[in-house]
Amino acid sequence: MDNVRIFVGYDPREAIAYHVFAQSVIEHSSVPVSLVPLAAGMLGKFNGQRDGSNAFTFSRYLIPYLCDFIGWAIFCDGDMVVTRDIVELWNEKEHMVFNKAVALVKHDYKTRHPRKYVGTTLESRNIDYPRKNWSSVVLWNCSHAANKVLTPEYVGDKSGDFLHRFQWLSDDQIASLPPEWNVLVREDPPSGGALFHYTLGIPGFDYYKDDYGSWHWHGSLVRALRCGRDKPSTVVKRAEERVGGV
Repeated sequence: MDNVRIFVGYDPREAIAYHVFAQSVIEHSSVPVSLVPLAAGMLGKFNGQRDGSNAFTFSRYLIPYLCDFIGWAIFCDGDMVVTRDIVELWNEKEHMVFNKAVALVKHDYKTRHPRKYVGTTLESRNIDYPRKNWSSVVLWNCSHAANKVLTPEYVGDKSGDFLHRFQWLSDDQIASLPPEWNVLVREDPPSGGALFHYTLGIPGFDYYKDDYGSWHWHGSLVRALRCGRDKPSTVVKRAEERVGGV
């Protein structure tokens, strides 16, 4: 049976995002999955943040290296939920011709929102750049010859612009995924999707709690917090009491 390898961006400042995403994958998946958080402490001396806003801004490009340049893997930012079986995304590799090194949703947009993470300690400018959000969901062909340059030394030496634009690849080595596998909440028109990406801020932040598709995120959170017969609200209250309301 195929084992789906999924690397997920993990930032300790919004750790709940990783766990909600993982819950959504687990409850929809029809095959075994391996969920690997790209957490800074697991990557030795490699600096996955540098000039980026997320702790995994650069470490996502190490995925072929972390897989020993063998087989396939999926990368997803943590601020997402899936609403369908992740194996559907995994099976997109069957449609990729031999020369494709990655597959992704090729967004072409300029943001309508100059700020992201509004109302939190993470609030910052939301900068436009070419191929924005292309790197937020990637189906990696880890064994592709072009991806074998992605060593820690190489990635550590390259700028965010170079990496986010996939400039170590030629354009004909970049395949397209169906757009429903990276629906940008607040940027794309409201629509159904297989994967909702809360790119401006997860619904766990007050400012975004009622965004389109937020019910998928809140639902995954509630189901992740179930503990025996306790209602989720009771579980959350007890946890907050244990850690002093932090």
